[in-house]
Amino acid sequence: MAPALTGSLPLAPHHLASSAPQDIFPDGLKTTGQHPPLYEHIVPFDQFPRQIPGPTVWKAEEYRDHPEKWTHTFTEDQVEELSAAADAFLTSKTPLTGISKSNFILPQLSQYLATLRKDIIDGKGFILFKGFPVKKWGNHKSAVAYMGLGTYLGYFVSQNSRGHVLGHVKDLGEDSTQIDKVRIYRTNARQYFHADDSDIVGLLCIAKALEGGESDIVSSHHVYNTLAIERPDVLKTLTQPIWYFDRKGETSKGQEEYIRTSVIYLERGANGRVYTKWDPYYVRSLTRFSDAGIIPALSDAQQEALKVLEETCTRLSLHMVLDVGDIQFLANSHILHARTAYTDHAPPAPRRHLMRLWLATPESEGGWKLPFWDSNEKKRGGIQVDDQAPVAPLDAE
Repeated sequence: MAPALTGSLPLAPHHLASSAPQDIFPDGLKTTGQHPPLYEHIVPFDQFPRQIPGPTVWKAEEYRDHPEKWTHTFTEDQVEELSAAADAFLTSKTPLTGISKSNFILPQLSQYLATLRKDIIDGKGFILFKGFPVKKWGNHKSAVAYMGLGTYLGYFVSQNSRGHVLGHVKDLGEDSTQIDKVRIYRTNARQYFHADDSDIVGLLCIAKALEGGESDIVSSHHVYNTLAIERPDVLKTLTQPIWYFDRKGETSKGQEEYIRTSVIYLERGANGRVYTKWDPYYVRSLTRFSDAGIIPALSDAQQEALKVLEETCTRLSLHMVLDVGDIQFLANSHILHARTAYTDHAPPAPRRHLMRLWLATPESEGGWKLPFWDSNEKKRGGIQVDDQAPVAPLDAE
């Protein structure tokens, strides 16, 4: 059987799930982090589907005038259930990094969340919750309830080299032009269409900007189908393992500063789905290595692919605005998302602030069969530097 068709994975280079020290990692699980794909599982373009069918393919016009198809307003009973679970967790004095389904009990809401989880992983891939009472609860209780909600969708993974499992999207005044050093979520700059280093990303709106900072999402499977008709040459370029992704210095000892990969993959096994992993900032930031001749510079075909992919995503996207108390959950496997640049209110008004979660969904619990060694690790993906402990700050730092 050809390597691309096998459904099995080799043994992990280390056994994080069983050996992570619990004095550092409260649940005994360590974020596996970034790493190259298993190149033998990257298949040639002629093995990709000509068109993708199914519920992961959607068009913006199906949802633009029908918010009831993709929004859920928390009922009073659901808010009360979240509130009671958050109060019980706070009373227990358990560190926020130790929150889990076992200590954040949602007897009724959990049933809805199980159905939602499947729709995020295998269906349209997104939801917008409304009516989360952040102003009433304040940041601490809101963070507890938000993370507790997240435990029913996946496992928290670290989002940066400092181990943040509760992230904060906020302008900290960093220079967005220094893309080889600065993470764009810490600035007010535009974010182009991309996917994060996790299976699911969550955003809870704590405070809005004066202007901008609005969200756009697109089905990457609809983008794929469109490119297959309009620009198959671009699609082929995106499936080739000729792309280098920057790690921006967030590396463990002995790791390279970049990863060679492709943008579009197939799942392992028969009838594998098309998986997209993309962020143009992490591709364009590598000139320090290409100028030195260490890695190839972007070819004309790659530059064209960058341009066409962004233009196609923009043309096919669904626009949404997150108000205070809204929560957006997205599947990174088949949704690309972007945000507009923004301007904050003048002090003393609060700056735009979103709490962010990165969640992992391993194969054994319904996640995609990815061409990476850690596909069945509970905390696959994310960013892990050496033995940096997980932390959950209540504000940006």
